Amino acid sequence: MSPWRIALGLAAIGGLTALAFLPFFVNAYYLSLAMSLLQFTVLATAWGMFSGPTRYVSLATAAFFGVGAYTVAVLGEVLAWPLVLGIAAAIGGLMAAIVGLSTLRLSGVHFVIFTFGLAELVRQLVVWYEVNKTRVLGRYVFVDITQNDIYWQLLALAIVVFAIGWIIARSRLGFALRIIGEDETVAQHCGINVTIAKVALFTISATVMTLVGAIMSPRWTYIEPSIAFNAAISFQVVIMALLGGAHRLWGPILGAVPLTLLFEFLSARFPSTSTLVMGIVFLLIVYALPSGVAGLWDRVAARPLWRLTKKAEA
Repeated sequence: MSPWRIALGLAAIGGLTALAFLPFFVNAYYLSLAMSLLQFTVLATAWGMFSGPTRYVSLATAAFFGVGAYTVAVLGEVLAWPLVLGIAAAIGGLMAAIVGLSTLRLSGVHFVIFTFGLAELVRQLVVWYEVNKTRVLGRYVFVDITQNDIYWQLLALAIVVFAIGWIIARSRLGFALRIIGEDETVAQHCGINVTIAKVALFTISATVMTLVGAIMSPRWTYIEPSIAFNAAISFQVVIMALLGGAHRLWGPILGAVPLTLLFEFLSARFPSTSTLVMGIVFLLIVYALPSGVAGLWDRVAARPLWRLTKKAEA
């Protein structure tokens, strides 16, 4: 193993250790900010796992996130926490499999519109059930989970997501999805079961998003459909993944960190204009960085002068 890989591995271990002990050294505000950073890092990375290789733009993040949050609200007081998370993941995965089998034959703008409509459909179904059956719109979340616990669970989920992404990228499934992203017709002629491959990765991605919603649910104490199924989450995740570069596993984190800080600043000081700024940022990314920061890095690294400099340094 080369020295730089060893150094990179040691740096990663050191960074994860520092992140693990972070709650002991920061106040409540910075811990809350760290949770937001981890939340959007996991969501954007999970989104990129599916949409990066397949080039399908999904706006269903809010649907799965909200399902996870509401599962905790309903079952959090009657079941053990690990079991609640397991049930939330199972519900999210089952819903994703059904949706995937039904809709992943669509592509382009049709798939985008359907996934956006899915989030709104699930929200309206929850509203209807709450209003007509429970007679109360919204639920309190009383579970024995502290803010530190939420942070550590998000950190553990982030590590798991990156590990899953690394394994998939080097597997036959990852190779098949890259071919599908280039041309589905070619993939079918190569003997790839296109539907199964897309549904499998869509289910994995959605399950992770559901777990994020479940883990974050105790943070609010009280949730209602407008909070759990907030459509802004879907758009924020897409913007973050595109800014960083969804085609790389580490790309979404390059967009999640700066944009989370930007949205935090705007929501605190300019709440009425944060949506406008989000739209402007999205337009700038599409026109100026269509491949994201990771794509820009790839282009710079491919230049002859850059390669010559690296050889000279070696």
